[in-house]
Amino acid sequence: MTLPALIASDVDGTLIGDDEKISPRTRSAVRAAVDAGTQFVLATGRPPRWVHPVVDALGFAPMAVCANGAVIYDPATDRILSARTLSADQLAELAEIATRVIPGAGLAVERVGSSAHDAATPQFVSSPGYEHAWLNPDNTEVSVEDLLAAPAVKLLIRKAGALSSDMAAELVKHVGLQGDITYSTNNGLIEVVPLGISKATGVEEVARPYEITAQDVVAFGDMPNDIPLLRWAGLGVAMGNAHPEAVDAADEVTASNTDDGIARVLERWWL
Repeated sequence: MTLPALIASDVDGTLIGDDEKISPRTRSAVRAAVDAGTQFVLATGRPPRWVHPVVDALGFAPMAVCANGAVIYDPATDRILSARTLSADQLAELAEIATRVIPGAGLAVERVGSSAHDAATPQFVSSPGYEHAWLNPDNTEVSVEDLLAAPAVKLLIRKAGALSSDMAAELVKHVGLQGDITYSTNNGLIEVVPLGISKATGVEEVARPYEITAQDVVAFGDMPNDIPLLRWAGLGVAMGNAHPEAVDAADEVTASNTDDGIARVLERWWL
């Protein structure tokens, strides 16, 4: 492809290494592209409140497509610019399906307010006994009734000891117009976002004001929640550590996230 106008990068397993840090080489490659006038966008399953450590590591504040495309967040101003939500009715339908199809599954929802840490909006609430898939749990347990009472940008379905791929295969048989199923870890966690929403739609929303089209975008990712973005971008690049389905969706495969996979691609244009 010619010189990319926009770089869209997943975070976990892609931009950052297994030590949760951005390597000096990858940071330098990204900064060289940005200094040359190319737009850089984070495209992540993370909620806005988990974006600032990445911004601090980069040394600048790019736009962030969060919650798998459901939220557009500007870290520079700490503002939620847009949010697509599942309604309370949709959440209730999805919860009924999830608990019936995946017995013993816990439920949680992500909500957003006007900023990353909007104290007026309880952001990550879960059903009683919910087992977090990550090492930094910040959920608040509430009744299932309260969990489903307000719109949310994402529903999480969690079953410890299960494989996300197996859970997704079962859920997709039952979830139709209620939402789109994906996952960013195979550790027994499913994420459901509003129908038609993905990292691709989120990045497209960010790119549109700059009159940047898909053919001028290079995108990096490693998991099934990156597949729509990898397919949409003019150049979709899967990491060397990527899930097989992400590899199949990509135009090419680079080195792993622990071996400067992003930098190795960007250095074709910015060395």
